[in-house]
Amino acid sequence: MSEITPPLETSAPSTLRTWREALRLYLQPASLRMLALGFAAGLPLLLVLGTLSFRLREAGIDRSTIGYLSWVGLAYGVKWMWAPLVDRMPIPWLTRQLGRRRSWLLLSQTVIVGGLVGMALNDPSQLLGPLVACAVAVAVASATQDIALDAYRIESAPVHEQAALAASYQTGYRLAMIWAGAGVLWIAAWAQGEQTTGYAQAAWQVAYLVMAASMLPGMWMVLASPEPVPAPMPPARNVAEWVKGALIEPFADFWRRYRWQALLVLGLIAVYRISDVVMGIMANPFYVDMGFTKAEVASVTKVYGVVMTLVGAFVGGVLSARWGVMRILMLGAVLSAASNLLFVWLSGVGHDVSALVWVISADNLASGIASAAFIAYLSSLTNIQYSATQYALLSSMMLLLPKFLAGFSGDFVDAYGYASFFTATAWLGVPVLLLVALASRVHASAKA
Repeated sequence: MSEITPPLETSAPSTLRTWREALRLYLQPASLRMLALGFAAGLPLLLVLGTLSFRLREAGIDRSTIGYLSWVGLAYGVKWMWAPLVDRMPIPWLTRQLGRRRSWLLLSQTVIVGGLVGMALNDPSQLLGPLVACAVAVAVASATQDIALDAYRIESAPVHEQAALAASYQTGYRLAMIWAGAGVLWIAAWAQGEQTTGYAQAAWQVAYLVMAASMLPGMWMVLASPEPVPAPMPPARNVAEWVKGALIEPFADFWRRYRWQALLVLGLIAVYRISDVVMGIMANPFYVDMGFTKAEVASVTKVYGVVMTLVGAFVGGVLSARWGVMRILMLGAVLSAASNLLFVWLSGVGHDVSALVWVISADNLASGIASAAFIAYLSSLTNIQYSATQYALLSSMMLLLPKFLAGFSGDFVDAYGYASFFTATAWLGVPVLLLVALASRVHASAKA
């Protein structure tokens, strides 16, 4: 029956495409659109998390308060709660003009711009509440943009092209994170002039206004892009039918299609990035304890790290198109776990910038390959009729267990040291290999 057919499957050619055909996917309009829209998706994240914490600390806000304010980022982890509304609810007038996906994209982007302007104009050293309210608005709108954009991406191309779209999306996303991370600091420093230390509200105001303006190309791309062909949805005769179709059916559909195998698929999703996420929490404290300065870490992570992540995303997308998503998913799992062992080596080397460059580069290359394959895999699991809701649930779920375990990472390091900690995070990746192998058999049988 159609309800157990793998989502987005078409009569596409074999995954063993020629190298030229695989590379050509990146020059298609859909890939170029995802590059620009990925930039719009990646821009708000650091502005309400990492960059904001830098600004708040400079403004004299205590570390405890800054820590609590990091909960603003929880919006990205619970976005599945309102994903059914984004998937099914039309926006008055706007949806008629732009379509279901583009209307939600434009609305969320408009709120992001307004929130960033509010963050620019409010001085946290005088009154923190208004700035926090604007940050919450940006985070919720950004998470909503992610929901609509993931659905737009999934519905814009068949499954054999999703890896290329995911890699293009990641490229734009990572470029935006450079701009929202290092770029905003450069702008604030330039606007501050000769006063190189201390908090200057005017400088941060300029920086955040520039960030708000940086959302405009993404808004233009939404207006200039075509709306994907909507999946047919039967009209709801009453509220109960609408609730069933919007809130219950997306989850029931997933279980119907995969039955008991859904547990295996969800298990893989829950642990695939566990090595990276758990290790990543202690990465910055490790750099500090090894004696690396902020300038050294910023230069290496923002230049070498980001470049290698982009290379990894590109390589992962090409290899997935050439050899299939599941093979590259296994490769990414192996590389993600193995790259953590490089930090064990670095802990023995100590303060050596050249060694840091090599370790960061290798780690981010592995992360880029794994991420491109993983996004393509998540996309292949969704039913196009419920793409926004199902993808939001799956992409949120992948962080729950890793984030929970990561909370104990500091205790582990205090008890056993960095070398043992990094070794343990590498071992966490071993069960992932087994789950990928089992999920590959499910994937193959579903396509048969």
